[in-house]
Order: sequence, then structure tokens, then C-alpha cells
Amino acid sequence: MARNFRPLDGVLLFDKPLELSSNTALQKVRRLFQSEKAGHTGTLDPLATGLLPVCFGEATKFSTALLDADKTYRATLRLGQTTTTGDAEGEIVTERPVNVVQADVDAVLERFRGTILQLPPMHSALKHQGKPLYEYIRRGETIEREPREVVIHELVLDRFVANEMDITVRCSKGTYVRTLAEDIGEALGCGAHLIALRRTAIAHFYLKDACDMAQLEAMTMEQREAHVLPVDSLMPGMPQLQLDAVQVKRLAQGQRLALDAGLPDGKVSLHGPQGFAGVGVLQGRRLAPDRLLSSVAKQAAKINLAENYGVEQ
Repeated sequence: MARNFRPLDGVLLFDKPLELSSNTALQKVRRLFQSEKAGHTGTLDPLATGLLPVCFGEATKFSTALLDADKTYRATLRLGQTTTTGDAEGEIVTERPVNVVQADVDAVLERFRGTILQLPPMHSALKHQGKPLYEYIRRGETIEREPREVVIHELVLDRFVANEMDITVRCSKGTYVRTLAEDIGEALGCGAHLIALRRTAIAHFYLKDACDMAQLEAMTMEQREAHVLPVDSLMPGMPQLQLDAVQVKRLAQGQRLALDAGLPDGKVSLHGPQGFAGVGVLQGRRLAPDRLLSSVAKQAAKINLAENYGVEQ
């Protein structure tokens, strides 16, 4: 690790630009913040733009909640053409006339609201025998896939002009908007593919609060850090439990606590004298550690050494 890289914990809401992979965008942001460790939540294709939360340091431990969260997109569909990939990257496969009016569109969109079945596309990172599907299709192989249930919570027509339409989609984890575009096109009888995609929200995070690369590059390091959200911003709806220093230490040592928390069973956000400490699991009157900050575990180890062996660090 380069000497000028440093520990940094928290979440940055980043507006990923066109034609950058999510990993390339992540590395650019990481270098800009000089962060030792970083990860992103929810990959965006190079041709997609928009919200890409970047987790620094300890926040990477708690990012899985965003992977499972609902996501919102604004998508542009080109009617009358299908492609090999379902989006503008692929070659045109079919072309059909577009004899569609808005009433047709409204009726078809209604069919795609709620729980639907989707066939995962071959041009995707979905794994088969340990390899992503796109590796098979590059070799000319097609793998048998099973349709999967996804939920379209919201599907709104924003614009419909000639052979193009814009839609807003709020959907569950695992939804392929490319596939949704293709299926809508088939239902309309003319075919369609995706020509633009912009993610506008993930769970409680919104694109309007994100920074793009030009904005970040124009800031001082202090200004950039002011946009880094705390680690516990990843779990705002999780019940909170306040603990004292001894209780936090015992959890960090892997012990379970007996207490009357007055909270429902399930995961809880743990807070000690120093603030957010991690996540625990409540079951009845028993609290077990689930995932704690590394700093909490290290501090507990130091206290344990000092108490048992008189070692000070």
C-alpha cells in the first residue's frame, strides 16, 4: 500500500459516468480520497450511469444490505429493434415497424407491475458452475436458465415519442432492466432494447445527493471528506441498542449478553460510548455479535491484555 494512503471509514454517494466500469470508477474515487480500502455496492454496466455508493474502510463490512435493497432506475427504450445483448452495445438482430400508441404502452406496462418472471440474460455476471454467463456466450455457448421471480414495485411512463420511451422503474434485487425492456418490446409486438440507463436511488440513498468526478476533483480533501457519510448510514431503519463499555467489550470477545432490550428479534445496530460499534442479533433476551467494527475488537483486545497481564499498549 502506498504510504500516502490512509484509513478512512464511511460511505460516499458517487455519480458514475458513462463508459466507466464500476470497478474503474471505484479505483479512481479511492485514489482521490487516498483510502486504504474501498468497495462498491451494486455494479453498474459501463453504459449505465448514476448512483454508485462507494464504501470506505469499515463500511465495506456492512454494505451487503444495499446489495439486497430495492433500486430505482430511469431507462430509455428504443422500440422496433432488438439486439444481441438487449442494450445498445449489441448488434441489431431484428427490426420491426412500431405501430404503437400510448394506450398500448399503458396497457402493457400494467402487466409488468408487481411480481413477474424474468429469464436472466446470457450477457450478465450471473454465475454458472463458478463462471459468469457472459464468459460462456463469448465462446458461443448458451446455458439453460430458469426464470426467476422479481418484483417491479413501480413502473411509470415518463415520455413516449415516436420509437422511444422513458420509464422509471423501482425494482427488487436481481431485476435486469435490459430484460424488462426486451420483454416490454415483445409485449408491444415491435421489440425493443435499452439505449440508456441511469440509477437514481438505492434504498434510502438518492442520486440528487451524489457527487460526480468533476465535483470531487475540484474539492479540497477536507471538502471531499465532508461528503463521506458515517458507517451506520447504511442501516437507518435498523433498531438501535445502546450499550455500555463493558457490554461492548464482552460482545467483541465473542460473548453473548443476557438483557431485556425491549426490541423485536432480529438484527440491531449497536452503539457504545464511542458511537456505532457494529451489528448484533437479538433472540429473546440474548444478544449475540454479528459484525463489529475492527476498531472495537482491537480496543477490546487491548483492554483484555491490560486487565489480565498488566500490558499497556
